[in-house]
Amino acid sequence: MTCVLRPAAPLDASCIGDILHRFERDTAWMPKEHSAAEAIAFCDRMIARGWVTVLERGAPGDVVGFLAQDGAEVCALYLRPDMCGYGMGRMLLDHAKRASAELRLWTFQANTGAQRFYVREGFVEVHRTDGHRNPERLPDIEYHWRATKREAAA
Repeated sequence: MTCVLRPAAPLDASCIGDILHRFERDTAWMPKEHSAAEAIAFCDRMIARGWVTVLERGAPGDVVGFLAQDGAEVCALYLRPDMCGYGMGRMLLDHAKRASAELRLWTFQANTGAQRFYVREGFVEVHRTDGHRNPERLPDIEYHWRATKREAAA
């Protein structure tokens, strides 16, 4: 199956908003604070800022994941649940790594799957908080990644 990374277009807001909202809705530990419409509007704002790359699988328009990146900050990386475990998250993250020699991101402490993924992809934990800085008020972890000399030369 062919996968394509491309900059998000305004019409992608609905697809990626659904992916984001589904994560909130289906994750037991995640507070249920946003409607589907709010998730779509949030994604539309990230797209308008030029932050979002989508991953399509197969036919054009079959968006299965997205990454939002503002410079060195990875603001969001989400996949449809049925797409996890196929290397698609790595494809999105590798795209971010090619765009920046250093990356930083936050994930919730309860999101152990994301923690394993980021550590496996070379990120290092630098800070934990009690959640005071995020709107969900959930304990979180800051991770950093820096390209090795070999990666930077490639």
